[in-house]
Amino acid sequence: MIKFLHTRIRVADLDKTIDFYEKLGFQLSEKKDSPAGNKLAFLTLPESDHFLELCYSPEYKVNVPEDLIHTAVGVQDIIAFCDELEKKGIEIWPSKWSEKFSSGDKKMAFVTDPDGYEVEILER
Repeated sequence: MIKFLHTRIRVADLDKTIDFYEKLGFQLSEKKDSPAGNKLAFLTLPESDHFLELCYSPEYKVNVPEDLIHTAVGVQDIIAFCDELEKKGIEIWPSKWSEKFSSGDKKMAFVTDPDGYEVEILER
């Protein structure tokens, strides 16, 4: 059996990015230096086997083109979740998301991490 284990993304500021993902509900499980000299952080979600690996290298310039890659998380109540994120200072898009959700449109929103990676939020 083959299993999808993790996704690595490059980041410009490890602590700032960890803080962002912790606001989304991720938990830092480990932080270490790689044999190649990169700084690594491993983030998990409570009910997921897949984890997010953040990689910081001082010589690497992070440049994420818009709409190139995104991750997705599923939540039980997207309105409550997005409301909580806004209280933590995270911008939700599309703008006026709560109005769009009440009109019966598909309940899907996005946030953007400090490096420009998009995180899609879906109601499960």
